[in-house]
Amino acid sequence: MLHILTQKQNARTFSVSPENPTGEKGKGGMACTGSASAAARELGQGWKVNPYLVVSPHSTVTLADIRGQGAVKHFWITDSAEAGRLLILRIWFDDAGAPAVEVPLSDFFANADYREYRQLSSLAICVNPRKGLNCYFEMPYYKGFRFELENIGERPCQVYYQIDCEEKELPAGSLYFHAQFRRVNPLPYAQPYVILDGIGGCGHYVGTYLYWGVKSNGWWGEGEIKFYIDGDTDFPSVCGTGTEDYFCGAYNFDVNGSYTEFCTPYSGMYKVDGTDPTYRSQRRFNLYRWHITDPVHFSRDLRVTIQALGWRSGGRYLPLMDDISSVAYWYSDTLRDRYPALPDANALEIV
Repeated sequence: MLHILTQKQNARTFSVSPENPTGEKGKGGMACTGSASAAARELGQGWKVNPYLVVSPHSTVTLADIRGQGAVKHFWITDSAEAGRLLILRIWFDDAGAPAVEVPLSDFFANADYREYRQLSSLAICVNPRKGLNCYFEMPYYKGFRFELENIGERPCQVYYQIDCEEKELPAGSLYFHAQFRRVNPLPYAQPYVILDGIGGCGHYVGTYLYWGVKSNGWWGEGEIKFYIDGDTDFPSVCGTGTEDYFCGAYNFDVNGSYTEFCTPYSGMYKVDGTDPTYRSQRRFNLYRWHITDPVHFSRDLRVTIQALGWRSGGRYLPLMDDISSVAYWYSDTLRDRYPALPDANALEIV
């Protein structure tokens, strides 16, 4: 990608934040009053007067509402509370009737539970100390975009954010970015977990985040991921060989008898919640896989599932009834997809 830096670009850089909510040229840091008025009272305008928004309980704020053509290049955000899944991120493109992104904020950044920090360094998503959430998936738009954040919790939350964009003419065939959240707890016996279903258009699948809570002792990742592409029915076109294999590891992610965290540009199991390194029940695993160099292409529809399998006596597979959450990331040429309703606050809670 570094070669792009040597090429002349016909684009205008702009950024949307509480200090410049419209992204207009020469309009940043102009607030005379704002969220940090008290701190800036001796310095005045231009001295960090409005660096954050407050999202009240059971309310929604607009982070950005921009008209024009171009692309979001980078999105950074952090919040003052351990809000986690109680903040819901929604993103619309080009006046669509439904959001292309509807995901709990923490899960969108592959970090479902804030309470235990780990560094996540990948090409698409970074989580930096202490809670700097960064997304580098490009998000093209032809007419405009809108970011909203809903607080479904009981406490107000301070939110700092910056959305870095380019105003430019898009290349022909530029696709829309999408992200969808799902959770099943517990997974019904001997049923695969559905990561994505019911979407159409022409595009490619670019990433998976799984937050997996195991409810039994022993290894839990024998299940295969399956991509049902363009009308596949009983059997998929792409079938993996095991959960750790899909996330580019092997043999239980086990080094010397313990789960081993790892973080790479395209894949990782970057956080195992808890301190016990052994094969105990009630562990939670954060796994990501970015299909940046190997996208899964589809021309009409796509369905993605993964099995939950452990081991039982006699060398037999054990279908697991675990707590599984996911975010699917993809690009397509349509904004007509409709997603399943998000769970409520109780059903999202991690306990």
